[in-house]
Amino acid sequence: MRNDKENLIVKLTFEFALDIIAYSESIRNNNRFEMASQIFRCGTSIGANIKEAQNAESKADFIHKFKISAKEADELQYWLELCLHSDFYPNPSEELLKKLQSIHLIISKIISSSKKK
Repeated sequence: MRNDKENLIVKLTFEFALDIIAYSESIRNNNRFEMASQIFRCGTSIGANIKEAQNAESKADFIHKFKISAKEADELQYWLELCLHSDFYPNPSEELLKKLQSIHLIISKIISSSKKK
């Protein structure tokens, strides 16, 4: 199933992972290591699973990898909302939250359209 042409969701999630790395480092700099690690792991996992889906063994495998990415995006949203509402963590930027929302919508659309094919 591999397709080496430029892929929007692969590119978006890679760039988003770089943003997540920077945000998690800002939390780590405040000695909040557990939260930084949670955000780092699920935030970078979104793109890692999408990248892995590019080599899916089947359509079902492709959809499964995207569903894992959707779950990771949901988990990340939870952690970012905690940071947003806590006095102990730096707030995630509005841009970061919007990027996550856009990525989540694209992932959902890809899952939905892949099931119809």
